Amino acid sequence: MPLPLYLLALAVFAMGTSEFMLAGLLPGLAADLGVTVGTAGGLTSAFAVGMAVGAPLMAVLVRNRPGRGSLLGFVLVFAAAHAVGALTASFPVLFATRVVAALADAGFLAVALTTAAALVPADRKGRALAVLLSGTTVATVAGVPGGAVLGALFGWRAAFWAVALLCLPAAVGIAKGLPAVVTSVGRSSTTALRTEFAELRRPRLLRAMLLAALVNAATFGGFTFLAPVVTGRAGLGELWVPVALVLFGAGSFTGVTVAGRLADRRPGLVLAVGGPLLLVGWPSLAVLAGRPGALLPLVFLLGALSFAVGGTLITRVLYEAAGAPALAGAYATAALNLGATAGPLLAAAALGTAAGDLGPFFAGGLLVAAALPIAAIRPGAG
Repeated sequence: MPLPLYLLALAVFAMGTSEFMLAGLLPGLAADLGVTVGTAGGLTSAFAVGMAVGAPLMAVLVRNRPGRGSLLGFVLVFAAAHAVGALTASFPVLFATRVVAALADAGFLAVALTTAAALVPADRKGRALAVLLSGTTVATVAGVPGGAVLGALFGWRAAFWAVALLCLPAAVGIAKGLPAVVTSVGRSSTTALRTEFAELRRPRLLRAMLLAALVNAATFGGFTFLAPVVTGRAGLGELWVPVALVLFGAGSFTGVTVAGRLADRRPGLVLAVGGPLLLVGWPSLAVLAGRPGALLPLVFLLGALSFAVGGTLITRVLYEAAGAPALAGAYATAALNLGATAGPLLAAAALGTAAGDLGPFFAGGLLVAAALPIAAIRPGAG
């Protein structure tokens, strides 16, 4: 894989750390800003809304601009938003900074996905996407637990400052190591915008996007509210939260790496095996949450399955959106984050059911159950 892919993955690591780190910071952040944990969980949805809306918007705005300059600008805006978030004592201001950061993240990821696909041969998109997404999975292994440790020792603001600082080497790497123009991004202006949006009428593309959204909703819904279960239902101390996050991250890295080698040639195998296991896995996590010896291995397994299946579905979105060279990455980003928007909202609602803090895991099972019949449908070639 070309070196520029790894430079993009470094930036994705910084952004992924921010996107996921609230799972380990929610209790302290909520207490500091005087809101409930459920309300604080809305920050995850705010970020996801910004990404889902921002992906196509940002992709359209920069479609005729050099990819390197656009990527660099998005990283710097992302860093600035986190600096402001670390300084504020107002929940609404923090909420606004999450939206701004999400727009920057969305623009970056939309361009980066298209760029990554252009840096490799056409039949290696899955491998390229696996490298790019490895930034997110390494964030869950190292960045997110590190943020949780910083939050436990120094408060949640320290984690926000750390993300802002992480963006700086990523920005230098992009400025120095990424080609100014990448082929598919450069030629995107020759494809009419109307033609690119018309791709959304294709059933195969819509099906891939919907499946990616449903699986990602289960992932984000369960992951966002993992910390309260670790410290509550499982009866473990606060410093066990980073351990659980490391396990989820290690699983996600394993899953996306293995699936990256299969997503181009055997996506059906990943989905046929991983989908049913996810259907069983999320409710099993709820049932066994009170047993740390079962909870922690299941967290690893669900991280692996969620990212293997989710990463494969995002690869399918890129393949199905080949007729939209500028917006293919935006469609993949939007699908990913529509799920990340709905998932925490549904999970927060599930907290008010009889299942209590286990509700998000049961909700994850229901979301996967909704996806499986859709995955079994074989749409036409349109």
